[in-house]
Parts: sequence; C-alpha cells; structure tokens
Amino acid sequence: MRAVRCTSLALLSLLLGGIASISARPASPTVEIESGTLRGVASAKLAVYKGIPYAAPPVGNLRWRAPQPVKPWKGVRDATQFGHDCMQLPFPGDAAPLRTQPSEDCLYLNVWAPRKRSPQLLPVMVWIYGGGFVNGGTSPAPYDGSHFAEKGVVFVSFNYRLGRFGFFAFPALLKESGPVGNYAIMDQIAALKWVQRNIAAFGGNPREVTIVGESAGGRSVNVLVTSPEAKRLFIRAVVESGGGRDNHFPADPLDHPAADGRPSAVQIGINFARSMGIDGTGAKALAELRALPAEKIVNGINMASMMRQASTYSGLILDGKISTQSPEEAYEKCEQNPVEIMIGSNSADLGTAPGKTLDAIFAPFGADAGEARRAFGAKAGDDPSAVARKVGMVETMTEPARFVAQRVAACGKASYVYRFSYVATPLRAKLPGAPHSSEIPYVFDTIGESSWGNFGKGLTAADYKMADEANSYWVNFAKTGDPNGAGLPHWPKYTPKGDGLMDFTMNDGPRGGPDPWAAQLDAVERIQN
Repeated sequence: MRAVRCTSLALLSLLLGGIASISARPASPTVEIESGTLRGVASAKLAVYKGIPYAAPPVGNLRWRAPQPVKPWKGVRDATQFGHDCMQLPFPGDAAPLRTQPSEDCLYLNVWAPRKRSPQLLPVMVWIYGGGFVNGGTSPAPYDGSHFAEKGVVFVSFNYRLGRFGFFAFPALLKESGPVGNYAIMDQIAALKWVQRNIAAFGGNPREVTIVGESAGGRSVNVLVTSPEAKRLFIRAVVESGGGRDNHFPADPLDHPAADGRPSAVQIGINFARSMGIDGTGAKALAELRALPAEKIVNGINMASMMRQASTYSGLILDGKISTQSPEEAYEKCEQNPVEIMIGSNSADLGTAPGKTLDAIFAPFGADAGEARRAFGAKAGDDPSAVARKVGMVETMTEPARFVAQRVAACGKASYVYRFSYVATPLRAKLPGAPHSSEIPYVFDTIGESSWGNFGKGLTAADYKMADEANSYWVNFAKTGDPNGAGLPHWPKYTPKGDGLMDFTMNDGPRGGPDPWAAQLDAVERIQN
C-alpha cells in the first residue's frame, strides 16, 4: 500500500511539474500584417516568425515574372517553420547547408524581434545571403538572427530566386508587361517593400532599415544601392566581400552583345531553350519553357558548375530598369542612392590573377610591374599560384571595397572599411588567413551554434569574444550609422587621406588604423582606372 501511495505521489509530482513547465513557457506570439495574422514562437527574450510569404509563389505562368502580391489568408497562419529555400542543386560541402527542401515556391521571409516591445520603433537589419546567385537560402543555422534581436534590432532574412529562375531573358519575355531579366533583384526589392509596409507590426522602424549582404548578397547590395528602383527603401548598407567594380562577373546587356563580345542575356536564354530542345523565340516557346520541370531549369547548375554553363546562364543583367548601369559607373558619377555604407573583405578572400609565372602575373601592371611586385612582396622563388591568389584577391575584393568607400565618402556619406583577418583557434594550423565568408558566424555571433568552417572542438574565450564584438559593430552601424560603441576598440571613419580601416586581427582583436595593404591597393587601383 505504501509503495502504491509513493508511486501515486511521484506521478502527481511529475504531472504538476509538467503543468508548471507548460505554464512557464512563453505564449505563442501573434501579429497582424497586411495579408493576415501570424503565429510565431517565443523565448524569454525573442518573438520569431518564419516562413512569411512576401510574394505569391512564382510558379506556372508566374515563372519569370516580377513578384506578385500575396493572396490574403483567413484565420491564423503558422509561422514557426522556415519556408522552402529557393530551387537549386545544393553545393556539396557548403559551409551553410540548407535545412529545407528547395522548391520553386520559395518567396518567404523570417523576422526575429525582441519579445518585449520598445516604446520606440527599433532599427531594422535585412540579410541577403550569398551563394553565387545559384545557391543559398535563409534556413542555414549560421544565419539565425537571434543575437541581433537580443541587442535591440528587428532582424529580417528572405529568400530570392536563384540561377535561371532568378536571371533569365528571352525574346517573348520582352513583349510581356513589366521588367525582364533580374527576377532575383526584383524579389529583393519586393522584400524590402514588404518591410516598409509591415515591419512596424513587429516593432521595427521602416525609416531605419540597413541591408546586409555577403558575396552574391554583397554584390546584390551594390546593385540595390545603385538601383533607382530601390531608392528610399533603406538608409544604410553593409557589403561583405561583394566587390564593387566591373572586373568581377560584369552584368550582361539585356538584348545586345557587350562591348567585349559577351552575348546578350536574350541570346543566352535562346541558347538554354535550344539545349532543352525548344525551338523558336515566341509565345509558344516561352510556354514550353515555363512548362519545364523545375529540375530541368536548374539543369545541374550550382557553385561548382556555373562557370561551365556560361553559354546558357547569364547572371546579373543590365535591364535598363532595375539595373540601369553598373555599380562602378554609378559610384563614379555619385549617382548611387544616398546611403551610409560599411564595406570590407577577408584576409584570404576569393580571387586569382591569370598567369603561371611571376612575370605573367604582373605583366598587366605595365610600367608599374616592378613597383607592384614590391608592394606584394613577390620575389624569385615564390610560388606563383600563391602570388596569383593574393593579387587576384586584391583585384576582386579588397581594392573594390576601398573604391566603394572612397566614392561614398566623396559623394558626402559616411563610409567604414573593414578587413576580417580572424581565424578560429582550432583552425589556425590549417588556414593562413580568413577565407571567403568565414566572417559570417562572427557577424551573426553563431560560432558556437553552427557548423560553419568545421570549427569542431577547441573554440576559446577569445573566439567567442571576437564574435560578440563583430556582432556589436554591425548592430551599432544599423542603429546609428556608426559601428563604434561603448567598450569596443575605435573604428575610424574612412577618408581618402587617412585610408583607415578596422582590421579584425587574429591575435590582437579589432584594431583600427591605416591600411597596411595600402601599397598593394594603390598598385591595383592604377590599373583599374
């Protein structure tokens, strides 16, 4: 009898404990937006909403059309899970693997906000992922926006169409109404317009929006900063390893060959149709293209294969409406949208110069070849491939970032430059510098929660401190247009005379001062102009 009684008391205790646990959980938050009511998920500090449609599914006859309005729903829509990432062939070994099944129905966004509402609307950050415009999405673990929201900003991420879904031109499309070609950028603009209309419902200020992008996302930021269609949708911008000059995958003209002989985007679309066995260029051929299964449109393209498919995939297009000129041209003429900018690259970023010998690598510098060699410290006996990577990186990423900062400052807006040189403690024996995209888990402060860079075991207090500091600089910039804040080493504003930057160094933490690579950048600048 006593045993039965004890068991009953134990069960009652467990039951009451379970009830107490359930009652202690934060109630599921709800929010009313233009298209209906959303139910998200709450923690002690945050309210998070995922899988929010910002445009109609771009499927069927909406394939290769500008994003269309969302159909309102009745009742309460569940917003606790990510929507599908956009259709693609995932890239093996991707440091930020998708956590959804890719689909053509993918125009969804996510919002992280403080659970306790501030009396004033908060600044907003909008994330644009990279992936070469053929891979990527919002579901990867490193892109969790929690730490931004915990520091007082409303954080948004969104999906945009990729590959041939995101960039495609064809003669019959030119006869349809609306812009043609840059559907990925149209999606980005549609998401930013959604933010303008809806973010106040989450506690965000539509007048204080900062866009942040890395790699293809950074290149997107440069396009948006210089697009007349994106004017007044944001006031600040962050470009992480996004270039800024025309020397890195220049956009294709819409309907005529480029001056350097590259085919038009329309011709590339015709090439793709023919590769699918579709003849003609009229409405019938377009209908056949729109009827192809999504896998046929992908056709095996991803970051590993995109260069081999240049004859049937265009990438960014100078369409005359979304993109009226290259970012470099716009920056040169001060015709960009007037926004503050923070821009930079990594110490072992992407890029390689042509040439298999030192003489060949430095031949493009002409009469300045000797000076360029000295600037890069290249000497007889050096591995030409290593020198080519360093020269190519400065040409592709490092100098273009300084160029953008120079032009933004010259045109009257604040600019800040960074170099991310930090390598996580367990990876230092393997890596000579910070590779492309490795700053992301520090900026998001997700190094302890993500698999990025295969950190594995061995992260130290210094690694976590760097992540917290990087995250704080980005938050401060979104809040004030200045990355500096209490307790952080000073980040100098960029001026051409001072040529300063913030270097996130491997051993000494963030250090502001003159750019130690200035001579290399100067040498490259002379051949860029």
